[in-house]
Amino acid sequence: MATIKDFEDLVIFQKARELSAKIYPLTRKGDFKLDSRFVQQIRAASGSIMDNIAEGFERTGNKEFINFLYIAKGSCGEVRSQLIRAKDAEYLTQEEYDELYTECRKLSACIMNFIKEIKASDITGAKYK
Repeated sequence: MATIKDFEDLVIFQKARELSAKIYPLTRKGDFKLDSRFVQQIRAASGSIMDNIAEGFERTGNKEFINFLYIAKGSCGEVRSQLIRAKDAEYLTQEEYDELYTECRKLSACIMNFIKEIKASDITGAKYK
């Protein structure tokens, strides 16, 4: 693993940011935008993925980082569930749903792979290699 000095350099953070950025415009259209509680919920869950990656990275050790990565992974599952609800409510087209659902599945797998890498590494400090 290469040395990572900032959480913004993590591929999982970048992918989480992209996912969150795609959620916002979808929640601004049609009937979706009128469902304000749902809009807040899916935006918060998608933001939680990147926020927990960032917060965990800024902690002092791997155990805390891994814990926050599991929380981020859980938020990814939450977004997937919300995408299912959005599709069922006809807020999303099949194409929009398929794209975002697939992105969530891939991101969840990437987070899990990163957790495994950290667990297998000898690095225990705040800045990860």
